[in-house]
Amino acid sequence: MTTFAERVISFNRKLDYKGNLPPAISVLNPFRQNKEILSVSSLFYRKYYNDTNPRVLILGINSGRLGAGATGIPFTDSRRLQQVCKINIASVVTHEPSSVFIYEMIEAYGGAEKFYSKFYINSVCPLGFVKVSKSGKQTNCNYYDDKKLQEALIPFIKWNLEQQIKIGCSRKFCYCLGAGKNFTFLQQLNNMEKYFDQIIPLEHPRFIIQYKRRQKKKYIGAYLKKLRLA
Repeated sequence: MTTFAERVISFNRKLDYKGNLPPAISVLNPFRQNKEILSVSSLFYRKYYNDTNPRVLILGINSGRLGAGATGIPFTDSRRLQQVCKINIASVVTHEPSSVFIYEMIEAYGGAEKFYSKFYINSVCPLGFVKVSKSGKQTNCNYYDDKKLQEALIPFIKWNLEQQIKIGCSRKFCYCLGAGKNFTFLQQLNNMEKYFDQIIPLEHPRFIIQYKRRQKKKYIGAYLKKLRLA
């Protein structure tokens, strides 16, 4: 039997989106756009997932420009990758506030090895998107920010969730990062497709850092309390 790590790496190696996108929106695929990312992310997965044990899935929204859209690892920017995971990356330098929160939570949980032995983080949509303005400026675009984008992505999202289960994720519990639109969409989809017995919402790290920074410790405690349910 292949390890959990090798199944994730195989998924990443083949990950691509060839469907239609609304005007001015383009896809972020670090595995296709940066030759270093597959090898760097593979080091990460082989370090923490080199076994055949199942994991509990945590789903974000979609890759962001400074997190998984750059490193190929959800909620892991280049600083956390190097400082916490001790994996060097030469081609990108990123600081992602959501990654800061996640790794502070991971430390409170007991550290990266303990956390990743139990949990696996991906996203409802495994690739990210950017919206390009007339001046050429790029901004992150969540899959639900544009109705036409969301509708176009539904088959891709369904395929992704099926693949995450095949990789080795438990169907008993799933956690959703984003207690608003992301959770509502995922819950509705799950009601139809029956991917998981229960989906547990968690406030999105970006929301916490941007609007509730002074209450960060409280939110870390809330995360840990809910994660212990799995």
